[in-house]
Amino acid sequence: MMGRALRRAAQARIVAPPNPWVGAVVATSSGVTYEGSTRRPGGPHAEIVALQRAGSAAQGSTMWVTLEPCNHQGRTGPCSEAIIAAGVRRVVVAVEDPDDRVGGSGVRRLQDAGVEVTVGVREAEGEALLEPYLHHRRTGRPYVVLKLAATSDATTAASDGSSQWITGPEARHDAHLLRAESGAIVVGAGTVRADNPLLTARTVTAPDGGDVVQPLRIVLGEPPADAAVQPCLSWTGDLTDLLDDVAERGIVQVMIEGGAHVAHAFHHQDLVDRYVLYLAPALMGGADGLPLFAGAGSATIDELWRGEFIGSRRVGADLRIDLAKPSAPA
Repeated sequence: MMGRALRRAAQARIVAPPNPWVGAVVATSSGVTYEGSTRRPGGPHAEIVALQRAGSAAQGSTMWVTLEPCNHQGRTGPCSEAIIAAGVRRVVVAVEDPDDRVGGSGVRRLQDAGVEVTVGVREAEGEALLEPYLHHRRTGRPYVVLKLAATSDATTAASDGSSQWITGPEARHDAHLLRAESGAIVVGAGTVRADNPLLTARTVTAPDGGDVVQPLRIVLGEPPADAAVQPCLSWTGDLTDLLDDVAERGIVQVMIEGGAHVAHAFHHQDLVDRYVLYLAPALMGGADGLPLFAGAGSATIDELWRGEFIGSRRVGADLRIDLAKPSAPA
């Protein structure tokens, strides 16, 4: 049941932000189940969708939900109160919500009303799915994803500067999904002048049939007034201040798209939470290709940045590799 709730949550990934993308399953005493996922901001949360589908059959049921039910009044009412009113007997939760407005209060409200609550079922999977949201709530900063694309010998462009297209259409579509999952995209003014990108998630279709909410486009430096990326936010200040500004806008994930100087700046300041590297089955075959990062690297082998591989998969003809900062010691 929690697996089904997790799959429902994943379906809400590009429509729910800045709210958490949550899935819920109501299992009735007769064995019939009703599922729901969080709708767009202002719409019902996953628990409410599942309860509405269950109707009176929710009486005496068990609800499986990927994130602790909220216990505060926002644009929608508290899910905890709706669960109690529906007569749900037991609630099984994957992850406790670190949001200051929740933070265990949803669980306590259910328990005070006599609802049996179990927390931590498939928690690791729930944490992984909700990682950007949880990071934003725990640190006050957006989750930063650095996307890179290169040949298999780690070059991003030929010596003459030409770079389109290193990866295939499937990898480019996958990168558009990353854009759709991000509330903002950051790119350097040099890349804007050289490539004139749109920086939109134009190949992605929202699961609810509506339009994909396009990310805020941020250019480091001054872009041309007629650039395709316009309208955009032009930023010339400190990168940590930029992340603070983005967090205040309620954006939970930021995607860094280029170029090599921008990638180096975020990496050098240890501001990247996840690296997504697309490798094409191609070789530049020499030392004159342009690298992933432009700037000084580690002076010695002992100073190498070392993280951990958290995923790899084929995307069309290309390979996607995900790296993250090393886990904190237990």
